[in-house]
Amino acid sequence: SRAARIGILIKGGRAIEMLARIKVLVVDKTGTLTVGHARIVATKVADGIAETEVLRLAASLDQASKHIIAQTIVEAARAQGLRLAVPTEVVETAGEGVAGLVDGHRVLVGGPAFITGKIGAGGFSVLSKGRPPGALAVAVAVDGKLVGLLTLADELRAGTEELLRALRGLGIERVVLATGDRAEVATFIAAGLSIDLVRAELTPDQKILVVLSERKNGPVMMIGDGVNDAPALAAADIGLAMGAKGAAASAEAADVVLLVDRLDHVLPAIQIARRSRRIALQSVAVGIGLSAIAMVVAALGQLQPVEGALLQEVIDVAVIFNALRALRG
Repeated sequence: SRAARIGILIKGGRAIEMLARIKVLVVDKTGTLTVGHARIVATKVADGIAETEVLRLAASLDQASKHIIAQTIVEAARAQGLRLAVPTEVVETAGEGVAGLVDGHRVLVGGPAFITGKIGAGGFSVLSKGRPPGALAVAVAVDGKLVGLLTLADELRAGTEELLRALRGLGIERVVLATGDRAEVATFIAAGLSIDLVRAELTPDQKILVVLSERKNGPVMMIGDGVNDAPALAAADIGLAMGAKGAAASAEAADVVLLVDRLDHVLPAIQIARRSRRIALQSVAVGIGLSAIAMVVAALGQLQPVEGALLQEVIDVAVIFNALRALRG
């Protein structure tokens, strides 16, 4: 089909029907509106220490953590060719930060709350100046002193605003951002985009409630990519999963899967569904109409049984050929 040729998997006729009728779009943030991979966009350090040394110490310690942010810092250090040390006495506080020894120094890496809880708030006001409101701050302390602040941010997908405007042009009346991320980050990402409502800090169950509550505004499509999006994808009238890099659970729960990591393929998916539905309805109407006319003519004695049978075959073939137009652009 046309959809499959451009990397869009539509699971059946019901999915085409619902995709053609959507009025409300509920969209996840990470990995959907954004590329889903944070990067270091700024580094601020205290006097007397180099940026590369702060990054090296932080990355050396973060080698012991499996957290996605820790891995991002490690990748950034390796990309600069920094030689990382092997950390010892590592203690990780899940979701907050890591502590350990690196080259004989007591190093702490984590969120501002984690670091201030260990060494106090000294130095944070200076290093935090100018940080974008939607960015993530990772603090680095060495031997009880704050030495640096790494700023990480997830990038908005290119062409996101143009896509949302185009979807409005197709008749999408409402766009809702539903994310588990902090309200500060979600609001920052949504700024400048054609989004009607931002719902942040949501659990997977709360995302389901958002989808269900939006049904009063029309058929709802949910777009997501992670395991935590799977329940909401299943609850929506039509669930669309970013399947190229997303979780298998979300692809399984969705009615439509994008096999390429391109959010802008949502637009042709809807266009193909609407054209297919329009042609299907047209074929039904034409088939029934011509058959009804043939029945009236036959009832008036103007059509012989054999001629009527042949005419019906011609009508059926004509309807089939009309339906095949859906395969063309």
